[in-house]
Amino acid sequence: MANFKAICRDPTAQNPPNVSSSGSGGVCMMRNTWRDEQHPSFINFISSFLKANSFRLNFVPIAPDFIFNCGGLSVAFVFVTNWDCNNYLPTFSRWPCFSHHLGVLFSLFEFKGKENGEEKYQERKRVKKLKEQFAHLYIVVTLPTREQNDSFVHSYFKLGMELGRPTFVPVQDMEMGFEKIVKIAHARGVCKRQDVISKLRAERKKSVQGMDVFLRVITSIPGIDNHDANSLNQAIGSIKAIAKASKDYILENTDLSSDKAETITRFFRDPKFYLSPKIN
Repeated sequence: MANFKAICRDPTAQNPPNVSSSGSGGVCMMRNTWRDEQHPSFINFISSFLKANSFRLNFVPIAPDFIFNCGGLSVAFVFVTNWDCNNYLPTFSRWPCFSHHLGVLFSLFEFKGKENGEEKYQERKRVKKLKEQFAHLYIVVTLPTREQNDSFVHSYFKLGMELGRPTFVPVQDMEMGFEKIVKIAHARGVCKRQDVISKLRAERKKSVQGMDVFLRVITSIPGIDNHDANSLNQAIGSIKAIAKASKDYILENTDLSSDKAETITRFFRDPKFYLSPKIN
């Protein structure tokens, strides 16, 4: 995994800097309403950290708090920066129609002051979509105190959560949480790229092996050499296609002589020819 550059948080900062990096590390999309709920100094830390590590930052109206795109793979994150030890159970009781998994997700959002039924419905709808839309979803929870950590562990097991559905990542502070988010996204992107490279190598190996078989079959025809075989492969294609091709078609599309075209058509269609012994 890459070594990420650490950024010291400036508690006096009020406005995040303009991020104009090349984005070679990837793209980070932050939910604009989540940004508005955080202290400006923390947004400044996030912006500086991403810029130092060549990530491009965009503020957009998305469902999760963050979406990272690294190596062609999208990874979504919900980032809980304030775990309320005394408020999670009432939250669960408000959503009896959903599974425990979604219930835990709902509990991670602060509904204080959201007495409007439409707002509750929209928040519920937003979290449900996360489960449906993202194959890689992580819930990062900031637990700076022992009390908050115990509360989280207690609620997690009390509600019968399944490990990894979704994946929860407890952290001690917000800065550590965001650095963990970037590392997870980067690691996922690296794995994706390695998987793509492995598939390309496997396909290339298969192609080379297939071409080797093709050459062995076609050059087994009397009078046909590697040049002729390559010409047939480029102009006509597979062994099956060559076997079906007529003499005239071979002459029209390749530089083979009339005798060689005749030999090829006889080889695939005349049992007396392809079953008779060939003496070179």
